[in-house]
Amino acid sequence: MTRDTARERPPASATSAGVDALIQRLRDEGVTKGRAEAARIEQEARQQATRIRAEAEAEAERLINDARQEAAALKTAGEDALRLAMRDTVLRMTAVLTGAISEKVRRLITTELEREEFLQQLILEVARRGRDEAGIEPGDQVEIVLPRELIGIEELRRNPLELREGSLSHFVLAVASEVLEEGVNFQVSDDEAHGIRIQLRNKQIEIDLSDEKVAELILAHLQPRFRAILEGTVK
Repeated sequence: MTRDTARERPPASATSAGVDALIQRLRDEGVTKGRAEAARIEQEARQQATRIRAEAEAEAERLINDARQEAAALKTAGEDALRLAMRDTVLRMTAVLTGAISEKVRRLITTELEREEFLQQLILEVARRGRDEAGIEPGDQVEIVLPRELIGIEELRRNPLELREGSLSHFVLAVASEVLEEGVNFQVSDDEAHGIRIQLRNKQIEIDLSDEKVAELILAHLQPRFRAILEGTVK
């Protein structure tokens, strides 16, 4: 019995070798697993780094695009504001210069219509061309309204025969003696307007050659030209 048991028990050296082999196998397996885990962790780290880098680059690109768009918008807004400011400046300048030119034209016309020599020529021209070009027919009652300031109503009433030769009053009396028989009368304006007005009483027509109306007509013709010149100069 004892001999059989001793015969079945392995020797001590064989047991030790088996333990060592087990330990070595476990060690090898542990190293292999450790290396695999390390490789997995390294791979995940690389993937995460790649993802983070891609996200960072995408964010940087987005920020750059946003900055470019904002810069473009600011540039456009600045250019629009500059164009608007320039347009407003041109409009103000044009208005100021046009107003100054208009006032100058009005003063020149008023000054010219205050000259007795010019009014005499104007009256003669109206008398000469009125019937041919203005549709005045024989029998029409025509009144030429003269400026109050230059006629001198009181002087006409008091001393019509002693008026200064060459004056507008003297000229009116001389012309009146020739045209009254043709249905033309002279009247004095009841306002302060300069220039003359021709009225056809029976036709209720008035030809206004006062300083205001003449200036209005001239400026209506000239102002578009002034604006075109000014706008072309500014541009």
